[in-house]
Amino acid sequence: QAAPLPMPKDRVILTVSGKISVTNKGDTAAFDRATLEALGTESFTTKTPWYSGPVQFEGVPLSKVMEQVGATGETLSVVALNDYTSEIPAEDIEKYNVLLALKVNGEYMSVRDKGPIFIIYPFDTDPELQHQTYYGRSVWQVSKIIVK
Repeated sequence: QAAPLPMPKDRVILTVSGKISVTNKGDTAAFDRATLEALGTESFTTKTPWYSGPVQFEGVPLSKVMEQVGATGETLSVVALNDYTSEIPAEDIEKYNVLLALKVNGEYMSVRDKGPIFIIYPFDTDPELQHQTYYGRSVWQVSKIIVK
């Protein structure tokens, strides 16, 4: 059983719903930046199609968020601020250490620069990841995750 989820004290930047067992706002789990970062941050450097040269991303592993909310689904439907949606198989989360990036090169990302959350894969760790399939799953301006 996951620990209770604290109420966000600041602006909510991520809402998780669907097949989850730990909530803090109705039937959803709401996170502000501090609540997300409290789960523990990691970073890696990788090349992407969106930046020139390697970029360092820092954020919370998606696996930690799914563990925190007690997620049991097989697919994550990730929704951006502009309602762009992408489906991510749950097995990707552990297999590739998918990151909910909050910072790029040490700076918090603004909405103008793909923030506040950018789902990023460590593309340089596996040639399989350097493919449109995984680029399409790398949603920026993430606002919601629906566990299905």
